[in-house]
Amino acid sequence: MSVLSDPTRRRWLAWGALAAVFLLVNLHRLSTAVLSERLTADFAMTAAQLGTLHAAFFLVYAVVQIPTGVLADRVGPRHVGSAGAALLSLGAVGFALGDSYLVALGSRAIIGLGSGVIFVSILRFCANWFRTDEFGTMTGMTAGVAGLGAILATTPLALAAGTVGWRRTVLGLAAVGLLASVAVYALARSSPADAGLEPIEGVPEQPSVSLSETGGYLRELATDLDQWLLSIVFFSGMGTVLTLIGLWGVPYLVVVYGLDVTTASYYTLLGSIGLLVGPPTIGRISDGVERRLLPMAVGLGLFALALGIIPALGRPPLPVVAGVYFCCGFLVGAAVLALSVVKERYPAEASGVATATVNTAGFVGATVFPTAMGVALDAYTTGDVVGGTVVYTEFGYRVAFSIIAVAIAGAFLSSLWLLVRNRDDVPA
Repeated sequence: MSVLSDPTRRRWLAWGALAAVFLLVNLHRLSTAVLSERLTADFAMTAAQLGTLHAAFFLVYAVVQIPTGVLADRVGPRHVGSAGAALLSLGAVGFALGDSYLVALGSRAIIGLGSGVIFVSILRFCANWFRTDEFGTMTGMTAGVAGLGAILATTPLALAAGTVGWRRTVLGLAAVGLLASVAVYALARSSPADAGLEPIEGVPEQPSVSLSETGGYLRELATDLDQWLLSIVFFSGMGTVLTLIGLWGVPYLVVVYGLDVTTASYYTLLGSIGLLVGPPTIGRISDGVERRLLPMAVGLGLFALALGIIPALGRPPLPVVAGVYFCCGFLVGAAVLALSVVKERYPAEASGVATATVNTAGFVGATVFPTAMGVALDAYTTGDVVGGTVVYTEFGYRVAFSIIAVAIAGAFLSSLWLLVRNRDDVPA
């Protein structure tokens, strides 16, 4: 039996193609940190403008999540995923060739539009090709791919941009994205039956869903308190990590500690390694103990304690900063469990729209926090520019980091409320 005709092997090939696109998504969305000096110089931006440029990706990404959930439930991951990969790559071409701030802003929004359909498409694919008791692990593995993309968006991207220039580097990523789009279209299908294969044991065929049924699920989600609490968790957790690793983690080290960008990227690299290993580890633990909310609450509590060190001390020793960055990446896996929780509390045919609803919140957070931190920093500028980077005070960074530290504390309190409301804490 060939790999393509064996459903248990075919699913890994298709997941791999979708995961390759998701890796590129994360590379693009977190690239702003190591490119910040070059972008600031090329487009003459303030901190708030840089934050807005970074956030444009996430704003569009957040807006398309629920429509993507509907499309993923009705059309399937093959068409949605391949089209998204092609669109984000075209946006990358525009970003690389742009000669003004407005062109860069619009192109980054297009990258966000194409990228926004990928993660939910992968989750829908996993719901159709993997057993329920594998879903937490697969969600964690997919988030781990985000960690690999985040790793590439740190020191490797800094080295590539320094060697061939940031524009050529982004054009190269666009070419890889177009190839990945073709692979998704060739390999991914909505289900084993859609691929003409035998069903996989323990994986029921997913029923189709009408638009009226989807509307009913959306209304139910809108009035579901647990969904709102899970959304707060994902808003704070994912929004914080994407802002820390993807934007302000590097400038903080450059300004407060006097590091160069490449050296500073080693620290965000540690955060990316945490993002690579943390969500799969926490997802596997959650599947193993058959509990979601307790691991979530413990992880978020530790997350809040770790992140609070920076605003509390302002300039902790660099080894402590390295540990904080790693812990933030690792412990965001606790927030990722929110996707498994909401998926398991709604019928299989609504898995796309249910996970998309909570996923939206994470990228609203990634839209809000970069600009909010930028506005806080602009209030404490020294007026100096060093190497194209505007210099802010250490106190300004303490205020900026306090914003995300408070958000994580709120996520922790939301997880405790969920525990109280769902004392049995077993998957639905």
